[in-house]
Amino acid sequence: MRQAQYGLVLLVILILPPVANLLESIMITHMHMQMPLLVLAGFLIAKFFQIKYPQFFEKWNANGLPGLLLFIIITGYWTIPRTMDETLTMASVEAFKFFSLPFLAGVPLRDSWPKLSSFWKNGIIIFFAILYLGMGWLYIWSPEQLCNNYLLIEQITLGWGFLTTAVCMVIYLGYSYFIDFTQYETES
Repeated sequence: MRQAQYGLVLLVILILPPVANLLESIMITHMHMQMPLLVLAGFLIAKFFQIKYPQFFEKWNANGLPGLLLFIIITGYWTIPRTMDETLTMASVEAFKFFSLPFLAGVPLRDSWPKLSSFWKNGIIIFFAILYLGMGWLYIWSPEQLCNNYLLIEQITLGWGFLTTAVCMVIYLGYSYFIDFTQYETES
């Protein structure tokens, strides 16, 4: 239950206007720090919902695929340049960000991940590696400014952040090919 409390504290800290403004003032911290931290907050809060409503998750997300699909849709939506740009100009879009990333991405991810086979886990990592390669290419080599609220140099920096993340995912997949993770799992 402490995890849920830590997640709630993290979410409240991220919502505070000075913290939100600081993280949103630089494009790469907006995309690669604030948004993943919001998902992490939901990931931690999910334990509360799993304990409080176990039948809901059993019925709705029995094999983990519906939660995984919801996670992909929400995180994919927030990689679109216009949605990130609109969070700075429209309060309703920013409120949706603070709701959707923790509760529609983080909570389903926490519930789905243990239920998935290694095939699906590797598949999601491959999907995001390909998505991030594409987004990195788009942000770096786009001849025009994609977000009105950020400078072109910030856009290029974000693109390199996407490419670096994609390369790290590929390295992890290569690593996981040679390692047997069952040797490191503990029984609870």
